[in-house]
This record gives sequence, C-alpha cells and structure tokens, in this order.
Amino acid sequence: MCGRYTLVVAQDELEARFDARVREDGAESSFSPRYNMAPGQQLPVITNEQPETIRRLEWGLVPSWADDDSGGLINARAESVAEKPSFRGAYEQRRCLVPADGFYEWVDTAEGKQPYRVSFDDGRVFAMAGLWERWEPETTQTGLDAFGGGVADGTESGPLETFTIITTEPNDLVADLHHRMAVILEPDTEQRWLTGEAGHDVLEPCPADGMCAEPVSTAVNDPSTDEPSLIEPVETG
Repeated sequence: MCGRYTLVVAQDELEARFDARVREDGAESSFSPRYNMAPGQQLPVITNEQPETIRRLEWGLVPSWADDDSGGLINARAESVAEKPSFRGAYEQRRCLVPADGFYEWVDTAEGKQPYRVSFDDGRVFAMAGLWERWEPETTQTGLDAFGGGVADGTESGPLETFTIITTEPNDLVADLHHRMAVILEPDTEQRWLTGEAGHDVLEPCPADGMCAEPVSTAVNDPSTDEPSLIEPVETG
C-alpha cells in the first residue's frame, strides 16, 4: 500500500514540472514542502477536470454514492480498479496525478517497525496514478418545513472532493519492504493517463533502476510531525 509520502520541492519547481499552477484562492494560494503527507489531509493533485491547476483534495476517496463521508479509501488495487464499484466510475471519468518525490514503507525488525523512504537517486518529482471523486451531502431541512409547514431553512455544506492512489505489485527494490507499491507513471504517460487514452497497461510497477530506499527516523510514525529531519537517513542496528 501507499500510506505516507513526501513532496519537498519549491512551488515554482512543482509548477514547472507539471506545467500547471497552484490554485490561488483562500487556503490554496501557496504550496509548502511536505515531509509526511498522510490520509485525511488536503494534498496537491492534478485532475483531468482542471489539468492546468494544482489543487488540494482530501486523501481518502469517498464514492459519490456513499451514504456519508466516512471511511475514505486511500488506495485502489490496479488489478480491480476498473471493476470495483467504489472506483469504476472514477477510473472511467475522474483520473488524477498525485505529485510526490518519495514515499514511506515500514519493515518489521527485532526492534519494531523501521520506516524507509523510497525515492529516486536524483530526487526527481514523479506522478503517482490516482482517481478522484466528488461527494455531495444531502440538504438538511430545519424549521417548520421539517414538520410539514412554513418555510424551510435548508443548510448544506459544499461538496467533498477526495482522491485515492492506485497500487500495483512491487518492483525489485520495494519488494524487500512491502508487497505493494504506488503506480509511478512514466512522464510521457502522465497526460495520457489524465485524458483516459492510457488504460490498465500503464498500471505496472516502475523499474527499480535509479531508485533507493533509506531508513529514516521513527518520528515519521506520527502524521502530525512534518519537518525536514524526517527524510534524513539514519543508522540502523
């Protein structure tokens, strides 16, 4: 699975890499390097609906038909993503790119679980294949109209936009850490993934050549910790 990842580049580098601009309205007016991106957070993605914009969606996909917005799905298996009801519609119509420059995996050791950060040797930014959804809450009726008379005081929060990261079999490097890994798209397939031209054939493990896995501090276990020291290699016993 992919449960934590990083994106530590500057905003101008991110925008140049994907030829897209960070959305500039309210809280989405800037981007800061992130060292511990976790489920439930609002994180940068590029959707097929707005391919020229880097937006923030919540990590943990909530299907549009769900009764409520709980239980978001952080990963989707490549093998079943086109058929599973939770993802089928998004696979056909709502794809996204999830920018990253590394991701974490944990390995069982005699001393406990040891986190590793997996990245490319040159620190390049890459795109993980993702899907996104828009979940609309139902209007809540209050006041006299709720009892059959008077004028309704309807209240409704805005739509919830969420995403998930597609996973596949691991490459030779990640296989030593975990039995799944995120689908890392080749740069020349990113736009094809967004437009729907690319199908299941691109949801394969990326080659391990040029990648590395380094042990990092267990401080990354706390999703509220987000600081540069998290990506620094540590010595292991």
